[in-house]
Amino acid sequence: MSERGNHRGSEAVVPRFLAVDFFCGAGGTTHGLIDAGGYVIAGIDKDARCERTYTENNVNASLDYSQVRFLGYDIFPKTAEYPAGRQRELISELDGLIGYYRKKAPHVPMLFAICAPCQPFTRLSKKEMTDKRLAGRERDSNLLREASRFVRKFKPELVLSENVSGIRDPKYGGVWDEFRRSLEASGYVTGSKIVCTSRFGVPQYRRRSILMAVRRKSVRPERFADILQGELLVPEADPNAVMVSVESAIGHLPPIGAGERHAAIPNHRTRTLSELNLKRLASARPGQSNAYMEETEFGDLSLECHQKVNMRLKQRCFSDVYTRMRPDYPSPTITTKCHSISNGRFGHYDEKQVRGLSLREAAILQSFPEDYVFYPEEQIEPVARMIGNAVPPKLAEFFAGYLVNSLKGAAR
Repeated sequence: MSERGNHRGSEAVVPRFLAVDFFCGAGGTTHGLIDAGGYVIAGIDKDARCERTYTENNVNASLDYSQVRFLGYDIFPKTAEYPAGRQRELISELDGLIGYYRKKAPHVPMLFAICAPCQPFTRLSKKEMTDKRLAGRERDSNLLREASRFVRKFKPELVLSENVSGIRDPKYGGVWDEFRRSLEASGYVTGSKIVCTSRFGVPQYRRRSILMAVRRKSVRPERFADILQGELLVPEADPNAVMVSVESAIGHLPPIGAGERHAAIPNHRTRTLSELNLKRLASARPGQSNAYMEETEFGDLSLECHQKVNMRLKQRCFSDVYTRMRPDYPSPTITTKCHSISNGRFGHYDEKQVRGLSLREAAILQSFPEDYVFYPEEQIEPVARMIGNAVPPKLAEFFAGYLVNSLKGAAR
């Protein structure tokens, strides 16, 4: 494992907490945990395509200063119907790692970050999916249930979970509330709230459900919303954060065109645009709806399919596609399609730049640092997927710090 700087001969820094990051992806949560003063023992994800991005960008700043391990395991148990499951092997490996670091850093609390993939809880219609993809979605909707087994087994002092704002909708089977009840049955006090990332220093409007848990015997009494109910207080904002606009976040980056890649800035590359889409975006003004397409210097550039839907429903739909962001506001939610102007308000706000967001810009709007490199650098789709699926590091950093400060004896 690599080291961050030369720490030989100096006393190792003791972390504020130890952590395991379940469903780590490209490492947004892990990076936030490290920034919060934690030592991340390992990140777990079955998608091997994330491994290089995860390990090369995440180095612990305490104890042994090592790169964070990437454990490529599927957390489901192996069965005849699902032979890819490796739960038993994962438990065995974590047993050794957690035991080792518990001894190496005694009295340091353990945090489990459990931010399951949100795709099972999004609005994509099931009729649009293949049978194989549908089966995967159904299985992934049980990821929180499987993760609760690891909580019961290892008994971390702290648990942090993040997901889409609508995860509590009954149509998803009550998985969020079930996960919360399982934590409470295991001796935790919990709290849950929907928050917007723009209130935590992330330059993006992104509504997310947050679930936090602290072992009941260890939580500070003042962290309860109600002593009788035992509800853990969940902040709606970081009191020390300011709202960050798109222009202040990405305005310093050098301009590039559609389909171009900057020679010196990693991931500062954009998707190509057709001649028709170049005309559309050249006619767009920051912040306006796509009604502009009906009257441009090039004629009516609106999409026929949109015209039919608008006429049938007697209202304008899909009004954000083929539009530009506002420079003076945080960005809209960065999704896995953040590079595509046909999938949201992802046009650059600068009218001199007729293009969608670059991958680097999207990563910054997710609050990743500018030296965080996503691989493979020569591809767009896989990197956009990693960026859009990530937990914003600043969000993870705040809530990890808040959780640690919820423990009795923690520094105020």
